[in-house]
Amino acid sequence: VQLQASGGGLVQAGDSLRLSCAASGRTFGLKYMGWFRQAPGKEREFVGCITWIGGTTDYADPAKGRFTISRDYVKNMVYLQMNSLKPEDTAVYYCAARMRVGSSSRFDEYDYWGQGTEVTVSS
Repeated sequence: VQLQASGGGLVQAGDSLRLSCAASGRTFGLKYMGWFRQAPGKEREFVGCITWIGGTTDYADPAKGRFTISRDYVKNMVYLQMNSLKPEDTAVYYCAARMRVGSSSRFDEYDYWGQGTEVTVSS
């Protein structure tokens, strides 16, 4: 599975941004698509995930109420809609694919990764 993330950029606090992730290759085995982020000097952290077939979502606390993950099953696309952005949301955002049954918030339990797209939120 190959993943290509896009949509990052420089925005102001309070703005919205939508990240996209295009999946290609052997997507028929996909179980979950996740979004993670890594801020400078910090560990990669879970943002949220979505089941590939059912579209059920799960979010980390910082994302709840502000971020929404969706997917287009036909187009093999996953999206991360981010609203009310804060400077602390500044990070490189990664999409990841998990081929195994059962959701996970651990980055080491995802099997494929995109290259990351940078989001900078200015105050």
